[in-house]
Amino acid sequence: MYRNVVDKVEWYRKAAEQGHTCAQFSVGEMYEYGKGVDKNNSIAVEWYRKAAKRGHADAQTSLDNLTKRLQKII
Repeated sequence: MYRNVVDKVEWYRKAAEQGHTCAQFSVGEMYEYGKGVDKNNSIAVEWYRKAAKRGHADAQTSLDNLTKRLQKII
């Protein structure tokens, strides 16, 4: 399995870059919540958007929720 969270991020990112929607969603979550990476909502939105465009329902929900929260900040 994974030695640590950083390894997990690396493997999820590799799968996400190859188009795996569940991995794209997971990478989005990692960036949204700062799990193994620095928290970065812009990058989270990018990964959620990629997964959502390919039909990942949870990614669409997370994208909508994150976008709404970011709009309240602005």
